[in-house]
Amino acid sequence: MTSGATGDHERRNRRFWDTDADDYQAAHGEQLTRGATWGVWGIPESDVGVLGDTRALDVLELGCGGAQWSIALARDGARCIGLDQSRGQLRHARHAQRDAGVTFPLVCASGEAVPLTDESFDIVFCDHGVFSFCDPDRAVSEAARLLRPGGLLAFNHSTLLHTLCWDAKTEKVRKKLHRPYFGAREFDWGDGTVDFHLTYGDWIRCFSRYGLAVDDLVELEPPSTATTTYGSYVDPKWAARWPAEEIWKARKR
Repeated sequence: MTSGATGDHERRNRRFWDTDADDYQAAHGEQLTRGATWGVWGIPESDVGVLGDTRALDVLELGCGGAQWSIALARDGARCIGLDQSRGQLRHARHAQRDAGVTFPLVCASGEAVPLTDESFDIVFCDHGVFSFCDPDRAVSEAARLLRPGGLLAFNHSTLLHTLCWDAKTEKVRKKLHRPYFGAREFDWGDGTVDFHLTYGDWIRCFSRYGLAVDDLVELEPPSTATTTYGSYVDPKWAARWPAEEIWKARKR
């Protein structure tokens, strides 16, 4: 299934991920196939308990990439659908499904205009997916529309602190703030993706606008034994002192 993307940021992000898909999966595919794990440190879902028991639940992954997360959940009995706007990433998802012997629908579409029926899902989630690269109001609105009452929205993304401390010249996260907190929304890095980050108050108000109530905010702290293929994302010493990633959990009222 295919649906068109909307907005210049969507076109640019789709072009980036289509171009980068092969290199991305070559660099990170082994880590991604470890199972249901969160973020650049691959912290197991069993350790943080964000999604809970997904068996026999309808689950939508918004920005599934190679669909490794959804494959892990489908193996455990979830009824999954994976969505991504990058055909290059979905090509890897199809190959990963074949290799795993798991089949579920893959949808090529924007997270801002999902071509699926209202109130079809118990869980909508992603790990550095749609909620990193789509307009927050549109993405949250769509997630709320797709969830059944009481359904869970959960997504992991970079903290605003990580983004504020990102030094674009050296492409490293520093101990110094490089941009203001107030007014944060769209970050255009020029030669890469267009990313979105809100202040904490703006996220909470965004959820509330679309009938979602915050359950939790899980700030990921890498264990001392953690390894990662995302070495350029953040120095482990930095991540051990300040949160580089966080998982929002919100319920549809």
